[in-house]
Amino acid sequence: MIKTAMRYRWFILSMMVMGLVTIADRGLGSRAIDTTIMTLGEMLFIIPPIFVLLGLLDTWVPKDTMVKYMGEGSGLKGILLAFFIGSAAAGPLYGAFPVAAVFMRKGVKFSNILIFIGAWSTTKIPMFLFELSALGAPFAITRLLVNIPGIIIIAYLLNAIVSREEVETMYLNAERLSD
Repeated sequence: MIKTAMRYRWFILSMMVMGLVTIADRGLGSRAIDTTIMTLGEMLFIIPPIFVLLGLLDTWVPKDTMVKYMGEGSGLKGILLAFFIGSAAAGPLYGAFPVAAVFMRKGVKFSNILIFIGAWSTTKIPMFLFELSALGAPFAITRLLVNIPGIIIIAYLLNAIVSREEVETMYLNAERLSD
């Protein structure tokens, strides 16, 4: 019982704070509860398809293939593939992290995972098409051309800054998720 409570302590604390806010200001508490329910509903709509696709990726794509195309010796093709997968993705950014964990288990290079997450967050094809129609081609193309090298620079800077031990710990934690 205590172990379960400790595992969910942040959730329990959040619910207690939300309860206190509702007692103090009924309107604000009501809006917070409505937002929480809406967000949970959205997550329940998005997360299951992502996990189905992850299961297929985990089962159908051998580790050797992922290492070959996105692993340590992948070079430019790994970067391009990380950009393509991230840009073609749909859904909010929190959907990228389970995919990144599967990539870690499959031996994808850390910088390529960072590029994938950066591409998921900023270079999605549907977002680019929306920007083309709503904000015009000069804005959309300029933003894309600034973001692409920015993502690569940030990924390689983070790769250089984060210690090897920390990266290995992340890979081990990702491996434990599959147990």
